[in-house]
Order: sequence, then structure tokens, then C-alpha cells
Amino acid sequence: MSRVNEFGQPIGDAVEWSVRAQVAPVTLLGEWCRIEPWSHEHLEALYDATVRRSPASLWTYLATPPLEVRDGLREWLDGLADDPMAVPLVICRQDGRAVGTASYLRLDHANGSVEVGAIAYAAELQRTTAATEAMYLMARHVFDDLGYRRYEWKCDSLNAPSRRAAERLGFRYEGTFRNAVVYKGRNRDTAWFSITDAEWPAVRSAMQAWLAPSNQPGGVQQRRLTLPVD
Repeated sequence: MSRVNEFGQPIGDAVEWSVRAQVAPVTLLGEWCRIEPWSHEHLEALYDATVRRSPASLWTYLATPPLEVRDGLREWLDGLADDPMAVPLVICRQDGRAVGTASYLRLDHANGSVEVGAIAYAAELQRTTAATEAMYLMARHVFDDLGYRRYEWKCDSLNAPSRRAAERLGFRYEGTFRNAVVYKGRNRDTAWFSITDAEWPAVRSAMQAWLAPSNQPGGVQQRRLTLPVD
């Protein structure tokens, strides 16, 4: 039952809260991948993996400049780096070779909320243990290191793979904002998903169990990632 104030109006639960540190460029180390801040040192490997050796359909739902030359990719990531509300990161193999990107977006340290987005996985990274671990590492940093309350995922409502990925990773669908964005000359209705700090412990436990070496011999899962549902 909701709390009620002195006027008989329902109000939200009380929260003990202090402003958290802002999300900043960070290096996160896992068993299968490492995440590093975007720098031009990664450009050649990243362009080779995500553009030259990946299908063009990888970029359908991302608002990037043309990628016929690598300067398009550089411009996109530099633009995110220049945005005070974004922190672009690069997903690397353990040898340091860049094979994907993901960014923290919509930074709100006052309320403890941040989005993960601008995700581009090279073909060789997709559907691998490293791909899931990268999302786990970024979520863990937000909740466990920074103490945030909310972690968001948004995508074009027509992007079925992204919607499935969000739900597989423990994000809960919240609704769709219609006519939310215009990009590449077309409309985007935006589907919203989130994980809250109350939900994170169960999501974290499920992801840790899935990432355990006993479930990943040779990087091949033995059992599916199964997350708790209401």
C-alpha cells in the first residue's frame, strides 16, 4: 500500500539518498573481455571489426555518420566523447583488440540513473560469452561501484534483436514513446527498459552463475542465462 501524506495523497516510498559520483571513463576487466575508454588508438581495429568484417545491417538502428571511411566511425565516437551526457567505451578482446562499442548515456548522478546505449558489436563478438560479460561489467560498475538506482536501455521499437537482448539481460520493459526521435530520415518509436537497484542483486546472481567457468568451457555455454521473473 502506498504511503499517504498529511493531505491524504499517496506518495512514494522514503529514500535515503545522497548524490553519487558522475559516471566517468573507466577500464573494466573480465574473464572474456576488457572495456576501455574510447581513444583513437582503437579506431583501426574497431573499424576493421565492426565495418569491414561485419554486415552493414549492424548499423541500421544507430544514428551514425556514413561509414564508408573510418573517419565516419571516429566522428561518431568523438561526438559522444564531446557530449557531457555520454561516456563512450570500447569492448576489447583480452589481447586488447577492439571488437565493439557501448556507451553510458543520459548521465544523471543527482538521481542515480544512467543509460547503456550506442551499442555496436562486431559479427565476431555477437552471441559470445564476451558479449554478455561486457554488459554485466558495465551494469556492475553502475550499481556496485557507483551505487546508482536505475540502469536504462532504449532502442527503436522495431529493433527486435535489441529488445530480446534487453530482456535476456534482465531489463524490464516499461513502455514505448511514440514519435520520439527522427533519425536517418525516418521516425523512431522508442522502447524503454530498465533495471532498478532492487532488481539488480537477482540479475547479478543469475549473470554471475551464467558466466562461471563451469558453465563456459571453451567459451561455450552449457545452460542458458535464466533471469528471475515476477
